[in-house]
Amino acid sequence: MKYPSPIVFLVLLLGLARWSSAQAIPVASRSAVLQLGAGWSISNPDYGGHNIQGLTIFGDLNFTRHWSIEGDIHRTSIHTVSCCAADSYLIGPRYTFHFKRFEPYAKGLLGFGRFKYEDYGTTYTYKIYSIGGGLDYRATRRINIRAIDYEHQSWPGFPPSGLTPYVLTFGAAYVF
Repeated sequence: MKYPSPIVFLVLLLGLARWSSAQAIPVASRSAVLQLGAGWSISNPDYGGHNIQGLTIFGDLNFTRHWSIEGDIHRTSIHTVSCCAADSYLIGPRYTFHFKRFEPYAKGLLGFGRFKYEDYGTTYTYKIYSIGGGLDYRATRRINIRAIDYEHQSWPGFPPSGLTPYVLTFGAAYVF
């Protein structure tokens, strides 16, 4: 019995590998990307007339290329010049667009806010919601710069007719 030449065997083997789409799927891929960061926030509490400032901690868990969950903690009660301070704790979905290193996004968040009357030493907690957006800049593979983040919050339970502060944040984040 005569066997085929090794060249015929090699051609068949390489042809079958191409036909079966060998190595068509990447060997390793990430299922989620986590970004944790901090920044400085400026807020107009819509009560009293002066801006208040403080720290913000934020995090994003990206499940897909565009969709993620964002959480924000705004502690704008650190630097106040008026009679009041406001902190907020929010979480919700975020949709990100990608243009080279620029990543503009839109978000909608729910949570609660704490309003402090510094003259009286009292604090009240309210359910709040927020819509907003911003721009992240990918400085390196692991560092993102939060060029600007804008949130328009609504505190519907605040007496007598609600509170509508806005919060601007600038900062940086580390990508895991």
